[in-house]
Amino acid sequence: MPQAGRDDNRPAGLQTWMRRARFGVSQGARMAWYGAHGEAMKRIAARTARTLPGEPPRIRQPETPPPSQHRMLADIARLLARDLANVEAGLYPMPAPMPFDEPGGFASLLRRSARFLRDVPEVTRRRREEAHQEASAKDRALPRYYQQNFHFQTDGWLSDDSAEIYDFQVEVLFTGAAAAMRRQALVPLAEMMRARDQRNLAYADIACGTGGLLRDVTRAWPRLPALGIDLSEPYLRRARANVPSRRARFAVAQAEDLPLTDASLDAASSVYLFHELPPKVRRQVAAEIARVLKPGGLFILTDSLQTGDDPDYDGLLEIFPQLFHEPYYTSYLTEDFDALFAEHGLTREDSRTAFVSKVSVFRKG
Repeated sequence: MPQAGRDDNRPAGLQTWMRRARFGVSQGARMAWYGAHGEAMKRIAARTARTLPGEPPRIRQPETPPPSQHRMLADIARLLARDLANVEAGLYPMPAPMPFDEPGGFASLLRRSARFLRDVPEVTRRRREEAHQEASAKDRALPRYYQQNFHFQTDGWLSDDSAEIYDFQVEVLFTGAAAAMRRQALVPLAEMMRARDQRNLAYADIACGTGGLLRDVTRAWPRLPALGIDLSEPYLRRARANVPSRRARFAVAQAEDLPLTDASLDAASSVYLFHELPPKVRRQVAAEIARVLKPGGLFILTDSLQTGDDPDYDGLLEIFPQLFHEPYYTSYLTEDFDALFAEHGLTREDSRTAFVSKVSVFRKG
């Protein structure tokens, strides 16, 4: 992807080399930053665990061993190579380097780092006590399944403090690769945009959280009217700060009861939503997505790998919900999404893995 300004007069080979060098340095720094926080988290958690009463929860060993750290780092490298290839193909812009990808810059990044590390002892305590229901809604009715400390995080999804450090927690979990996995959802959108005028399209990110994907979408297509929907008011407040586009709007709503008219969207997406839903609610959400999509509309589902997608990761998938409170994850692992969406007139057109995530594209008939 040619760079504007001073790069334009340089030889194409030099531009390519410099672009790849910038990308490599940026993503390498990102992995080092979050990898270091991962190591710090382990040490703080181990130190805290020694002070807590009782025995740690017993972890049921998986039938197959989890992949080695070397294998996982190699898969992250392959993901980043694909990410760069997508940039060079013009599918989406070069990701901003740290800390420029952080609203508030370096000061905000340091504040979130300190806040993340301070929270580790509380997360460790909840894991020891298996405390899942500490989060609760005091001022409005929310589904019971939503009022939990998913991942043992403080306040679940129900506070501004949680919203401030959630993305940081996810990046630490995936050694800085979470944003690159999320960007793979831009590829099917880019293919759709090539043949359409973005100004005339309607797009929504369902369960948008703090707006990570919505920010990527509005950077790539700044004239696209985009709607972020989430059930957490604190997370939507964070999303408004993260997504500066004037074309972006936000709405507080459940995914199983979308505030949209029938056949009103050309495209919709969700990132890491379906593995957090009870099986019954998954079916309700699938029906709602089908309802609001236009005929021919796309739904882009980005979520965890499922059992069998990469057999080398099956052991990790089996152990994951034991380490991080994920009450509906085990049922998600064997959910037949082709059949689930086919019941509502959506057919899967593509499915690609991206490290520990998978991007599936469904089209409404």
